[in-house]
Amino acid sequence: DRLGAGTTGGAVAHSAPAPVTARRTAAGIVLANGLVAVTIDADGLFPSLRDLAAGRELIPAGQRGNLLRLHRDTPTQWDAWDIDRHYKRTATGLTAADAVEVVLDTADVAEVRVSRAFGASHVVQLISLAAGALSIDLAFSIDWHERQKLLKLSFPLDLHAERAASEIQFGHVYRATHANTSWDAARFETCAHRWVHVGEPGYGVAVANDSTYGHDITRDTDAAGHSATTVRLSLLRAAVFPDPTADQGEHALRVSLRVGATIGDAVAEGYRLNLPLRTVAGVAAQRIDPLFDVDNPAVVIEAVKLAEDRSGDVVVRLYEAHGGRAAARVIRHFDATGVTETDLLERPLEEPRATFSADGDALTLELRPFQLVTLRFAR
Repeated sequence: DRLGAGTTGGAVAHSAPAPVTARRTAAGIVLANGLVAVTIDADGLFPSLRDLAAGRELIPAGQRGNLLRLHRDTPTQWDAWDIDRHYKRTATGLTAADAVEVVLDTADVAEVRVSRAFGASHVVQLISLAAGALSIDLAFSIDWHERQKLLKLSFPLDLHAERAASEIQFGHVYRATHANTSWDAARFETCAHRWVHVGEPGYGVAVANDSTYGHDITRDTDAAGHSATTVRLSLLRAAVFPDPTADQGEHALRVSLRVGATIGDAVAEGYRLNLPLRTVAGVAAQRIDPLFDVDNPAVVIEAVKLAEDRSGDVVVRLYEAHGGRAAARVIRHFDATGVTETDLLERPLEEPRATFSADGDALTLELRPFQLVTLRFAR
């Protein structure tokens, strides 16, 4: 079941993608698919991540990606709600791995499993690369039993990013990566929904997730003193008040690192992780069309549902996701007698805000940046 074009992400559309390989080298295990090559060393970290199509090395000299860092987390007050800046004073890099092993090596996908223990906790991570993909996928299984600790996942990137884009509902916002003013410095921890994007003119990287909102994105330098950008995700905390058992136990988290990404790629990557493809049983020779198709990836279908009044009408909610003006054809694959624009409570608008025109089963929409539109199709 697909909601619209441009929401699958991860893979490049070409007929015969190069097979994935998993090679053992002196530097570690190298997963490659002709588009991306990632080196996983004996500690389960990334000393190298190359975008082969662009010819770019993305890990700054002298640094390693995929690093878990454990911080002491003791807010002055509001233990379960606040993160205070002083957590940065203590940090332990979890570099020692109990095992790093290839667990799947096929032409379609290769996987490396990294196991590590720390304190009273244990982490198993699956690092995977698929044929034709521009994304490295990371799946975490964490048995967490710490107290007053903060677990972060760090990706240093060889990018001079002056700002970072963070997804919010139906759009994204930009925040500076520097701390030149007191306001910038106060944003040492920021919120993003499914993805963040950092880049320089002509090139970017997206980091998507299915489980966490907390991020910190900062300026950094490599061993040669060149400008770089570090993206860190806040994965888990261990507050003791008001609930001393908060976050204790098993957690499953997924993160992806998408190279050569635009804002549109970041949007698609967020949907790929959070709305994976669903398979349904059917007749092999029968084509099953989606309820809607959209011909512009900048216009994303966020929801398709029946009207709340049980009339049988179909409601579709769309928004412009890239931050620019966009025109799109929305093609429906079911019978309808008419269409009206509504508010979020599915009540017809007296003065429609969207510009659209109907032509048979197709509807042409013209949207402004981040414009949200709800359409109701009468049946």
